[in-house]
Amino acid sequence: MKDEPWVMRTYSGHSSATASNLLYKSNLAKGQTGLSIAFDLPTQLGYDPDSKEALGEVGRVGVPIAHIGHMAQLLDGIPLETMNTSMTINATAPWLLGLYIAYGQNNRLSADQLQGTTQNDIVKEYLSRGTYIFPPLPSLRLIVDMIAFCVKNTPRWNPINICSYHLQEAGATPVQEVAYSLATAIGVLDAIGSSPQISKEELPLVVGRISFFVNSGIRFIEETCKMRAFVDLWDRICRERYKVDDPKFRRFRYGVQVNSLGLTEEQPENNIARIVLQTLGVTLSKSARARAMQLPCWNEALGLPRPWDQQWSLRIQQILAYETDLLEYQDIFDGSRAISEKTSQLTQAAWEELQDILDQGGAFIAIDELKRRLVQSQKERTLRIESGELKVVGVNCFRQTVPSPLEEGLDPSQIVLRPKAEVEVALAKEMKLWRKNRDQKAVYEALANLSKAAKKAENIMPATIALAHAKGTTGEWAQTLRDIFGEYTAPTGISSTLRIGLGKDNSLQANSTKSSLSTKREDAKSKVKSLAASGNPPRLLLGKPGLDGHSNGAEQIAIAARDSGFEVIYQGIRLTPEQIVQTAIEEDPDIIGLSILSGSHLELVPQIIKGLHSGGINIPVVVGGIIPSDDQKQLKDLGVAAIYTPKDFSIGDIICDLADLIKKQREKKP
Repeated sequence: MKDEPWVMRTYSGHSSATASNLLYKSNLAKGQTGLSIAFDLPTQLGYDPDSKEALGEVGRVGVPIAHIGHMAQLLDGIPLETMNTSMTINATAPWLLGLYIAYGQNNRLSADQLQGTTQNDIVKEYLSRGTYIFPPLPSLRLIVDMIAFCVKNTPRWNPINICSYHLQEAGATPVQEVAYSLATAIGVLDAIGSSPQISKEELPLVVGRISFFVNSGIRFIEETCKMRAFVDLWDRICRERYKVDDPKFRRFRYGVQVNSLGLTEEQPENNIARIVLQTLGVTLSKSARARAMQLPCWNEALGLPRPWDQQWSLRIQQILAYETDLLEYQDIFDGSRAISEKTSQLTQAAWEELQDILDQGGAFIAIDELKRRLVQSQKERTLRIESGELKVVGVNCFRQTVPSPLEEGLDPSQIVLRPKAEVEVALAKEMKLWRKNRDQKAVYEALANLSKAAKKAENIMPATIALAHAKGTTGEWAQTLRDIFGEYTAPTGISSTLRIGLGKDNSLQANSTKSSLSTKREDAKSKVKSLAASGNPPRLLLGKPGLDGHSNGAEQIAIAARDSGFEVIYQGIRLTPEQIVQTAIEEDPDIIGLSILSGSHLELVPQIIKGLHSGGINIPVVVGGIIPSDDQKQLKDLGVAAIYTPKDFSIGDIICDLADLIKKQREKKP
């Protein structure tokens, strides 16, 4: 008997709720079987579209949802009673679920009819993606409230999706990906087991509602073994730690997006082959097969994919499910000695890593150490690519190519979707009208009840849903909890990492690899040494302005610059332009590097340059991110000295460039 295919999704959302609704309906008409909602950064971080923090970020990497009216626009005409909806949302997950439930209630759907998943994994936000708001323990409390509420009121909804996806994007090895994810799940379940909201008898039901969201890389044999290890270890944890007897509650339930980290700006047509091969790692083994899947698009390293690009990725899933014989067999790897040995190896190593994390107090306590280890792993991966040991086709090998017909003759802005700047202005006006036309007294009462629930350790979901019905906003919900819980600054994982992996000659060593520093990194050291000899050691100020939390690139630049002899000032993510300018005034750097991956570079970089000029600072500014060529020209016209995109994989080259720019700047001075 042929198996049923997995839930097929495309991760999407942009510009506005209305525009995203049209995209969802189009994708569903093409055969997509579930929704996967991408929210913009202000929504993820608890800001309304008209807040100053949201400037330049509205509608860029997802859909802005500030109130129940937006949720109604987003879901208009989509049958929620039959839809399986995934919401990639974490810090504001209770609020977005509250809006979803309230919208359903307004359409005569009870909460127990709704089916889907909220990601709601805050640990991976601290470690890799950066869209956190509150400190770890208050965040854990919100997660417990959501799970307790969902188990009792929305039995078809997965209240948490333990997410290893972004851990791999941040450099995690398969062992780390498995261990860190399971440590997060244990931290959550232990907290639920200690909560008076859930009885001992209900705990197996809670365990049964835990789901995972994983990554699948290009080494699809190893990825297959990783997933089989996940299945075995989760079953063991459920049986031994939580005494769950029913096999269906011990099932490792997971969705997947294959690896975006490996997609390249160079020869982007190769990304389709990468996506197909990565998909095999989570579909070939029946006993460890994904239950839901969304695939990135071939041009994701260039910018926001268009509807046609998403359709192409959907067709990959459909061809695999309906044209091949994949779903017609039992597990084809059962009995394979190679698969068994590799699975056993990964299982044992991940179990040992997991025990080490638990010995340190668990995932919510050991965040600093886990972040340090991830930054170290990413450093080793970067060195392997630079040295050529880890080959990436079109990047560090087989670089000769003919022009791609997918791009030839097209303006760069036509290859990806570019949300219009007018969207942010329109939403800001709409927010003022929304607040003006609602019952303000009802909003104040709902906010007061939310504050009371948070302070008294009551479950916040009823008060959250009530605020949604009262027409409260994302910013109001988040600010109420900010006032109570405070706001968190996650570790960068950088300073301690510099002491790891240093050989006797103080050169970097990639653990258990034969790779060495590239010639360019040695050149960088020589150039920096020369600068220091003729004056002071060069100082680099690294800044991540805006709400973008993807810090991998900035962290690797910081490490490489320090290893080369730079003094590096890096204060983490989500800085305002004013904060970066003020730091430049106080720290007197030789050069400023800005990292922006959300597409808001044309809004944020000009503010910083203007602020520097006003402060009398005249030093080179370089920018890194996903920046189309026409935007690069605008930035250089503003005075940006250099621009780096994903194709600039050689960090040694970048550090050499920074040293050369500083040398030229110093030579200009009298």
